[in-house]
Amino acid sequence: MESALNLTTKLVFLLVLIYGCYGDLQDLSGKVFVIPMTTSTSHVKLHANVSKPISAMTMCQRFNSELERGQSLFSLATQSHDNDLLLYKRSMGVYRVHIRGDILDFFSLPDSKNEWISICWTWDSKTGLTQLWVNGKRSARRILKPDTSVTGTPSIMLVQEQDSYGGGFDASQSFVGEVTDVHFWDSVISPCEIQMYMELNRFNPGNILNWKDLQFSIEGKVFIEKSDLRNECYNY
Repeated sequence: MESALNLTTKLVFLLVLIYGCYGDLQDLSGKVFVIPMTTSTSHVKLHANVSKPISAMTMCQRFNSELERGQSLFSLATQSHDNDLLLYKRSMGVYRVHIRGDILDFFSLPDSKNEWISICWTWDSKTGLTQLWVNGKRSARRILKPDTSVTGTPSIMLVQEQDSYGGGFDASQSFVGEVTDVHFWDSVISPCEIQMYMELNRFNPGNILNWKDLQFSIEGKVFIEKSDLRNECYNY
């Protein structure tokens, strides 16, 4: 009896430990992550059940920052590549994407300080075609890493760039500001769906990461606050 009780206690403790590390699923509609200062530690880790290689994807998010320097918007690493999928804002209007370590820069895209920026990034490994949409404006299509896929257990971070799997943060690359409405699909969604996202209309949420059903954990100075976007915009 005593050994069974001890086993049950250990199992309960293990479950608490696991769920404590991964966080609860939360509906973050009308909420934002606030990152008020530059650090090399503060970050948001997103937990996703990725059961197969990623051979196509769309990632969308909204951000608001007063910084002009480079900063990381979305970082997905695996144990084999620290920059498997990375979206990085190099400077005002200049966005850089990494796929499995290879790099492309996109220039002259919308950007403003202290205003909300809606951005979506798509990639299809069959052709290698990749592009950005920023505040409804589409970049030219470019080719990056065709005929490959992202394999392995992903480590997904907001507001920090991973220079190693799950870590290796550099304060000079950290994001400072607010982030909301993060979604990730394992497909290239249609231009119509992207426009619906951009315009705060109804759209089908991400099947890998869904802001309305998000599992995440926070480290350091990251706060969850109400968004200043209109509440009625979140009825999707």
